[in-house]
Amino acid sequence: MHELTVAVVGASGYSGLELTRLLARHPRVRLVGLTSDRWAGERAGARLPLDGPAAALPYRPLAESEALGADLVFLATPAETSHQLAPRLVAAGARVVDLSGAFRLADPALYPPWYGFEHAHPALLAEARYGLPELARAGLGGARLIANPGCYATAVAMALAPLLRAKVAAPGPIAVTGLSGVSGAGRKATEDYAFVEVDEDLRAYRLGRHQHVPEIEQTVARAAGGCGPISFTPVLVPLRRGILATAALPVRAGTTGADLRGALEAAYAGEPFVRILAADRVLVKDVVRTNRIHLGAALDDRAGVAVVVSAIDNLVKGAAGQAVQAMNAALGWPEVDGLDLLGG
Repeated sequence: MHELTVAVVGASGYSGLELTRLLARHPRVRLVGLTSDRWAGERAGARLPLDGPAAALPYRPLAESEALGADLVFLATPAETSHQLAPRLVAAGARVVDLSGAFRLADPALYPPWYGFEHAHPALLAEARYGLPELARAGLGGARLIANPGCYATAVAMALAPLLRAKVAAPGPIAVTGLSGVSGAGRKATEDYAFVEVDEDLRAYRLGRHQHVPEIEQTVARAAGGCGPISFTPVLVPLRRGILATAALPVRAGTTGADLRGALEAAYAGEPFVRILAADRVLVKDVVRTNRIHLGAALDDRAGVAVVVSAIDNLVKGAAGQAVQAMNAALGWPEVDGLDLLGG
């Protein structure tokens, strides 16, 4: 028996497509609405291999988002769009899971430098709950507005927080490199993301100014009690999907490799989507099309640093799957519901 009606706004983007597939087979929800300006009037079954009522759903224009009539609405929209829509949907009585960055940062003053707009809803921003269950589960129960984490923020914060919380890592600057598949840039028809531009090449971008940096620092500080400044180098790689992140952070004297692995294992014991492996066994191909995150850490004795490695699918654990997991947690359902068949 379906317990909740749900809708996806921005259903023709990569994250929106993933959400549609996941929600169409979720055992506790009924998908009742989809919006996409580019596909308005088409049926979902013409764009996705869906069965049953979900296949017959028409895509409606974005302007009709507030008329979808769903109990819970997922916003797979740019931050500026979510910033406008989320308050109206919440005021109308819907729960919202926002996949953009519009409600991730607690401090409104951070939005102009990192997202390029003034935040007009500080009260709702203060109410929003961060949708990373493994690090912020306690705040999700009953949430009206969930800010879904960024893909890089998920991969990096989950790697760093256990080491800092267990105090095997020392306070100090942290150097992070994140390699992401091209789908992380969204569904853009621009020259920079054309096949001939990205194939057989690697490209660092947004150095020192990626919008996930303050989110990572905020998330780690909340979970671990503090976080040193992060220098983040995002790199575009010629893959469709997936993220491999590596972070180097100073360790306390006497720390061993076993201490590092022990901190990760203790932090995520019993977590259904987390696997702790040897650092050189953390591979993107093992997590693609799953909601899993694989983590590993190694000690670099000579440099006095821990190197922690993480891998996720940027469209699942980094976006749509994470959003479904957060919804499940907020509603008191098993977090694996709708996600347990994603075997990769």
